[in-house]
Amino acid sequence: MRLGLALGYWGRGPDADHVALAQEAERLGYSSVWTAEAWGSDAFTALTWIAAHTSRVELGTAVAQMAARTPTATAMQALTLDHLSGGRMALGLGLSGPQVVEGWYGRPFPRSPLTATREYVDVIRQVLRREAPVTLDGRFHPHPYDGADGTGLGKPLKPITHPLRADLPVFLGAEGPKNIAQTVRIADGWLPLYWSPLRTDVYEASLDGVRDGFRIAPMARAKVCDDVAEGLLPVKAMLGFYIGGMGHAAKNFHADLMARMGYEAEARRIQELFAEGRREEAVLAVPDAFADEISLVGPRRRIAERLELWRKGPVTDLLVLAPDRETLRVLAELNS
Repeated sequence: MRLGLALGYWGRGPDADHVALAQEAERLGYSSVWTAEAWGSDAFTALTWIAAHTSRVELGTAVAQMAARTPTATAMQALTLDHLSGGRMALGLGLSGPQVVEGWYGRPFPRSPLTATREYVDVIRQVLRREAPVTLDGRFHPHPYDGADGTGLGKPLKPITHPLRADLPVFLGAEGPKNIAQTVRIADGWLPLYWSPLRTDVYEASLDGVRDGFRIAPMARAKVCDDVAEGLLPVKAMLGFYIGGMGHAAKNFHADLMARMGYEAEARRIQELFAEGRREEAVLAVPDAFADEISLVGPRRRIAERLELWRKGPVTDLLVLAPDRETLRVLAELNS
């Protein structure tokens, strides 16, 4: 099991420590560094900055949002950064949810998310292979565009720039069972949002038929500390926000996933509290047990014991959300 550093997206402003953390992770032998985006900082610009200050680590987006760019625009950014970094790019994509797609990007959320994702990846693969001009008779991403409001003058094109790698790895952030099963078929890796080494059966059916070389790369917040309860507070804050605030009460993929993992009543309660503006109560309503099993928090010995559970399962890359060098160092030593 390889280790990666997940830096996430910026909050109010850029984190001055991100480059230094990435450099430290590279020095410690971490195999990858990943950035993200929500509705603030974008994933590719921050990753390019990190690429310029590192030399070996793989550079991934976990995740870049599909609604933010057309598939050809995403392919252009990926192939450009792959060239600039000497072949270190890994493209992680996520569909996001209706609240973000329609509220932030001003676009309709696809009524058939599986089809939209499949078409998006198809176009990107065509760009990277550069075997012929891109064409797709698609419902969501037709190439050339053939809508009634078009001119009809669109011409199939292939990229001017020759991609460095036709097989640049594509990961998908999928949560629903059908979406995960499709990810196994069309992508090179999967980026689970929540992964519990105690509940791998939740994903067993969706992962049926995984081929050799397919990568499973969940994120887990990690913190070396004496007080487990205190160390879990950032995990609970994240869960409270994602489950309560990132999505509509009637359609929240994060809450649905928590429910499938055995915490349905708790997930719905968190949603209720967040919707009522009782955000602190929503965070406190996140069960310690759930926060604990999807993270690595506590003294070194405890983390060592729990890390073994992660290593025994199908996870190939553990993407660590760790904002301090001590935790990065301890995990590197324990995983060596």
